[in-house]
Amino acid sequence: MRTSIRAMLFIVLMVASTVAAVAAPAVGDTYVYRVINAYNNEVQGQVTYRVDKVDAGQVTLSATPDRPALGMPHTDILASDANWLRHPLINHDMPVEYTFSPPFPAYMAPLDAGKSWSTRVSATDPVSGRRASVRVDGDVIGSERITTPAGAFDTIKVKRRVYAGDWWDAFRNETNIKETEWFAPALGRPVKTDRQSGYIDQQRCATRLACTPQRGDWFVYELVSHGRS
Repeated sequence: MRTSIRAMLFIVLMVASTVAAVAAPAVGDTYVYRVINAYNNEVQGQVTYRVDKVDAGQVTLSATPDRPALGMPHTDILASDANWLRHPLINHDMPVEYTFSPPFPAYMAPLDAGKSWSTRVSATDPVSGRRASVRVDGDVIGSERITTPAGAFDTIKVKRRVYAGDWWDAFRNETNIKETEWFAPALGRPVKTDRQSGYIDQQRCATRLACTPQRGDWFVYELVSHGRS
């Protein structure tokens, strides 16, 4: 009986250590995600991410959608802890490629169940120079094993509420973004992301006290394949 219990404990510790170990990216690592419209469950296409450069403290990836409806090709830059230094953020239904200072807190290590955070970061549009104050509220839900088209993964489920700070229009309030991610430490990336956005357009309010948020896109990203080229 003692041997059995010890064996079970050993397995649990091995699984826990595997979940806690975050993989280090390498040039050529490639991740392909299918994109699903969650309103009607239709597949919209695929986005491929490829690691192009790994510097001290930074990882540069090229993101290439296979359809224009999923956006234009762009570059993501991640810190060594997978938080965002450069990444698109939805502003009133349009993605804006922001640079963040400090890094956008997609994750706050250690990712222990029950952990939460609320942080503001400065976001700058490199093209226009416009700045926004972005607030990120995050919660770690806990460990979860999920299956995607790429296989089964041990993940940490994280939920975020993002207030985009895009107060450019006098009649449109800032965009609110709800994100749920299943982050796989073994890959150092999420294997599934559920993201939807919305905002209040005061010109479409029935009364000053009755305003229904305008629905933005609601996409689910699921990992289809990963490897090294």
